[in-house]
Amino acid sequence: MIKVVMGLKGNGKTKTLIANVNESVKEERGDVVCIEKDSKLRYDVSHKVRLISASEYDINSFDKFYGFICGLVAGNYDITAVYVDSILKICGENMDEFYDFLKKIEKLTQNIKFYMTASYDFDQAPENLREYIQCHE
Repeated sequence: MIKVVMGLKGNGKTKTLIANVNESVKEERGDVVCIEKDSKLRYDVSHKVRLISASEYDINSFDKFYGFICGLVAGNYDITAVYVDSILKICGENMDEFYDFLKKIEKLTQNIKFYMTASYDFDQAPENLREYIQCHE
């Protein structure tokens, strides 16, 4: 399952993500991973979450991010949920590349919940992305 929570900057997407991550740790039987651009969430998410800063691994494109996710999944088959804060800040705002990334992730993570936030105007999002997007207002 892939869910992209999309909305304009400042409308509470990260706050919602933090609540979902912390709730997920209580409910999931496997490992929970949270990926962010920098290290801003370390005091907000549970210590039981594997918190990763994308900038530490020089992740700045959808291809690099996909490779990173492949490595995580290959190295830990117990991952049941992955949360990503601000995917477009990490990888860029090319919507065609974003769609291709989502399609590849969908195949890779069939048994993993994949939840992302994206600061982008929902009304401007391409139609092909709409199956993954949940508008956050």
